[in-house]
Amino acid sequence: MAETKVVEKINASLDLVWLNLGNFAGLKPGSGIESVDYKGEGVGMIRSIHLSIGTVEERLDHYDPEAKNYSYSIINEDCPLPFLNYSATVQLLENDDNTTTVEWTGRFEPKGIEESQAQTMAYNMYSNAIKGARLELESN
Repeated sequence: MAETKVVEKINASLDLVWLNLGNFAGLKPGSGIESVDYKGEGVGMIRSIHLSIGTVEERLDHYDPEAKNYSYSIINEDCPLPFLNYSATVQLLENDDNTTTVEWTGRFEPKGIEESQAQTMAYNMYSNAIKGARLELESN
């Protein structure tokens, strides 16, 4: 099982970052994502991310707004991404200077590519999501 972890700081308060990154149902099209559909609410809800290469279906497995973390997994076998048995956790931590540290960790088995390539792909996905949140929050 491979693991990839991104740890980055956002210059915004914990609560503001949680409103952005903590919203599993808040993913919007852009950056390779054509559209997003949601089924259900809370733990167990399904997020379908439609890409030009296929659809990624993710299930919210754990959600703790007090601890500012959640976990999700990819559930469709025909997922176009090169991951098997994929799960990820997003954890937000408050810093003393009113900034927030984001820890995004994914665990998976590479599918059809080298482990290092799969790790790089996961790293880039997490970094891009954090970058998007940073740009949105720090520009306000």
